[in-house]
Amino acid sequence: MISDKNDPRAPNILLSTLGGVCGALAIIAYAASAHSGASQLGIIAPLLLGHAPALLVLSIFAPLSRAALLGGVLLIVGLMLFCGSLLYLELIGNRLFPYSAPLGGILMIIGWLTASATGWFSKKA
Repeated sequence: MISDKNDPRAPNILLSTLGGVCGALAIIAYAASAHSGASQLGIIAPLLLGHAPALLVLSIFAPLSRAALLGGVLLIVGLMLFCGSLLYLELIGNRLFPYSAPLGGILMIIGWLTASATGWFSKKA
């Protein structure tokens, strides 16, 4: 466990852990969708599975580039809002809050664009 807030591995651990969690949640969502017929879970699963390897790759570059870390954080928050809204709709029947899914989608778009700038704004190795 890392307790030093200045440890350079902290961004790696955050993004790689959440990348792994996204992958696991994707498999759970696929299985639940297949066995229950929950349509929203079928939408959530590929989003989570597609972002899992991206977060794992960004975790490698996060110590060298603030753009990688920021892009990863934006992707995570966007996924939480978008997928959380769809999951809440599936389970409860309402949206998380008005425009939560579109806001999540916008944050994911900005996250991908920010991640694409990683090579341009990285520290020298």
